[in-house]
Amino acid sequence: MTEKLIPVVKADEEEVEEEELVDPQQQLRDVCSQKPDAQNLWAKFQECNDRVNSRSNTAETCEEELIDYIHVLDKCVNKDLFKRLK
Repeated sequence: MTEKLIPVVKADEEEVEEEELVDPQQQLRDVCSQKPDAQNLWAKFQECNDRVNSRSNTAETCEEELIDYIHVLDKCVNKDLFKRLK
């Protein structure tokens, strides 16, 4: 009975080759992360992270360093991202 109420759609037997989608934001982040200002901030974040992980009891977090890195990365990405979107 439900077979009559719910239509069934079957795909063609042929496989259609689809173009691999690439995220332009990720591509730009990869490029921007290689720039010197982003590299410097990433190094500061890693330094802080290593320091925090080496201690067993600390209230220090690396939130500020991470936010600074993400801010520089996003600023770089945003310059070209909307030009690449379709």
